[in-house]
Amino acid sequence: MNSLADHVAVVTGAAGVLGQATIRGFEERGAFTVAVDCDAKRLEEVPSSATHVCDLTDEPSVSEAFSRIHQLKGRIDILANVAGGFAMGPRVEETTVDDWAGMFRINAVTAWLACKYVLPIMREADFGRIINVGARAVRKPGARMAPYCVSKAAVVTLTEVLALECAETGITANCILPGTIDTPRNRADMPDADHSRWVPPENLAAAIAHLADPSSQSINGAIVPVYGRS
Repeated sequence: MNSLADHVAVVTGAAGVLGQATIRGFEERGAFTVAVDCDAKRLEEVPSSATHVCDLTDEPSVSEAFSRIHQLKGRIDILANVAGGFAMGPRVEETTVDDWAGMFRINAVTAWLACKYVLPIMREADFGRIINVGARAVRKPGARMAPYCVSKAAVVTLTEVLALECAETGITANCILPGTIDTPRNRADMPDADHSRWVPPENLAAAIAHLADPSSQSINGAIVPVYGRS
């Protein structure tokens, strides 16, 4: 299980349920993990090697975070962009600029900024694994959630562009599309659902760890559905 020994992995949105599961998956495989999140208090509970408080929607904050992480270990081998959020809303004709801007900031902008500042570090080493987190709603969108669906679709397209731009390097970029994740929040919001059909966070973390593995160098630009039975 030490396939990621001597690797430095950064996980954004690390204080959330999936973020913590991703950290544990990387730690179990021997990686030095850096948990990045805007919630300093919740970061204290994350079982990571190091933490960094960062507003992932703010470019100077992201630039500083990746600079400090790079100085800490001299490398960043893996970036898992788990940060994001979900919100239902009105029909398209009733949405506002704030509805769209909010979803794009927490889903697309966070992923873009993290990639922007990790890529020069990875290019210098000619090695890197970027794993973004989209959503099943990209392929199967729902009503009253247009800003969310489109912002996650932007994450998918960003991944595909990155894969093309890094095709001649040792860097890969892939994206997973989770189905309904079995989290306390989702259980509270949908108490009558069959929770046994949902995707355990540990299963998603395993998919992320697989794409982060050095042996996955031939997987680039993949958009991987991880729906379970949800």
